[in-house]
Amino acid sequence: MISTHVLDTERGRPGAGLKVGLYRGGEQLSLRETDEDGRIADLSPPTLEPGVYRIVFYTESGFFEKVEVSIAIADPDEHFHVPLLLAPYSCVIYRGS
Repeated sequence: MISTHVLDTERGRPGAGLKVGLYRGGEQLSLRETDEDGRIADLSPPTLEPGVYRIVFYTESGFFEKVEVSIAIADPDEHFHVPLLLAPYSCVIYRGS
């Protein structure tokens, strides 16, 4: 399972209403929107295969139009939490718990 959390560090609030897509190669597996707490608990479909996936955050913040990260999944039964900290001119993506 893949989940995410977006924090708007400029305003000190969750990044609510942000679209986030999950891709494998050129195929879009899901497109969801963060809730009022900036979270998406179920970005991935119920079953994943080992491989490389891309998470695309459609930020449309004025400077960053999108922020994209590729992650390699070896064990599809493991939970992957990938948060984004977003400010007007900087961003941080990390593996959360």
